[in-house]
Amino acid sequence: MEVGDIVKIETDKGIFEGLLLPSTDENIITIKMKNGYNVGILKENIKNIEVVAKGEKPKYELPPLNIKKNENLKTVSILSTGGTVASKVDYKTGAVHPSFTADDLIRAVPELLDIANIKGRAILNILSENMKPEYWKKIAEEIKKEIEDGADGIVIAHGTDTMSYTASALSFMVKADVPIVLVGAQRSSDRPSSDAPLNLISAVLAAKENIKGVYVVMHGESGDTFCYLHKGVKVRKCHSSRRDAFKSINTIPVAKINPFTKEIIYLQEVEKSENTKNVEINTNLEEKVALIKIYPGMDGDIIRFYVDKGYKGIVLEGTGLGHAPDYIFDDIKYAIDNDVIVVMTTQTINGRVNMNVYSNGRELQKLGVIGCEDMLPEVALVKLMYLLGNYEPEEVKRLINKNLIGEIEYRSRFDCY
Repeated sequence: MEVGDIVKIETDKGIFEGLLLPSTDENIITIKMKNGYNVGILKENIKNIEVVAKGEKPKYELPPLNIKKNENLKTVSILSTGGTVASKVDYKTGAVHPSFTADDLIRAVPELLDIANIKGRAILNILSENMKPEYWKKIAEEIKKEIEDGADGIVIAHGTDTMSYTASALSFMVKADVPIVLVGAQRSSDRPSSDAPLNLISAVLAAKENIKGVYVVMHGESGDTFCYLHKGVKVRKCHSSRRDAFKSINTIPVAKINPFTKEIIYLQEVEKSENTKNVEINTNLEEKVALIKIYPGMDGDIIRFYVDKGYKGIVLEGTGLGHAPDYIFDDIKYAIDNDVIVVMTTQTINGRVNMNVYSNGRELQKLGVIGCEDMLPEVALVKLMYLLGNYEPEEVKRLINKNLIGEIEYRSRFDCY
C-alpha cells in the first residue's frame, strides 16, 4: 500500500474504506473516509486489508476565471499567512493546504464577488504557532504594498492560535487609512461544520467599510448566524475549539456582522477613514522581551535567566490585581537594577491591574514594577517590544501604561471594586 491508495479494512467493529493517509504512529493506519472524516485504526485490530484502487488521483488544472473588475465595488486584498481559511484538501495525502489566489477564493466562496473586487495571494505558509516577530514585519510590509497598489481594505487570513498576537503587533506597527481585518477558522474547510466561508465573507464586508484600524473577525456564536468585529488589541481566543472562541475582553465587540444580509451593526464608535489611503509602517521591534506567568512556588531564577540573556523587558502575568510572591522580589529587583523594564498584567480573563490595593502590589511598585491597567498580557508583550524598539527607556516607562491605540480603557464597563 502507498499513501493515496483506496483501501478496505476489516475489523471486528466493521469494514472501513477510504483514502490511505500518512500516519505519525507506526501502530496506526489512518484513512479518510467518503464522509470526509479521518479515522485511525490500530493495526492489531485489523483482520484483513486490501487495496481497492491503486495509483495517484488524476491531476487537472482549472482554467482561470475571467472576471472583470466591477467599478462600483471596492477592492479588498486578502493575504494568507496559513491556517484553514479558504484552504483546500490534497486528496492524495488528505492534508489541508492553503491555496490562495483570487481564483481559489472566488471558487471557494463565490459570494465574495457580490461584495468586492478580490485580490488574493499567499505571503506565508505557516502554522500560527510558528509565528515570529520577523513574520509580523513581513505582514506589515505586504500590507503597505497592497494599499499603495490601490487596495481599499486588507484581510489577513491567519491561524487562530496566535491571531491575537499578530493583531496586536499590526495595531502598533501599521498606521493606515483603510481597515485591516484578521480572520481565521476553527474548523477545517474539509469539514461540514467549517466556519471558514462565513468568517471570510464577514471579514471582507468589514474590510470595505469606511473605517480604519486593525480588527479581528470570527463567529459570534456557535451557530452560523453572525460574526463579531473585534478591536485588534482587545481580543483573545478563549476556547480551543468552539467556533465562537474569540471574545472582546474588558469591552464589547466593535460590530455585529450578518454575512447573509450583509448588514453591519456598530456597537461602539470607530475611527472613520479619510479615504486618503495613507499608510505608514514602523517595524522596529525589540525582540528580547519575555512574558512570564506567575504561579505558586515558582523559582525566581527564571527572571534572572532572561536578565543574564540580555533581555530588555519582562511582562509579568500576575495573579489577581497584579501580584507576585514576595519570595521572588529579589529576582525582580535584580532585573530592574540591571535596567530591564518590568511591567505587570493580570492572568485573569477580565479586569485590570490595580497595585495600590494590597501591600504586595505597593511593594512591587516600590521596586519599579509598572502596572499595565487592563491591557491583555499578549498585548503588553507586543507593546513593550514596540516601545523598546523606538524609544529610550525612560520614555518607554512613561508610555507603557498610557493608552496609545485603544489597548487600554482606564475605566471599563466591566470594572467592579
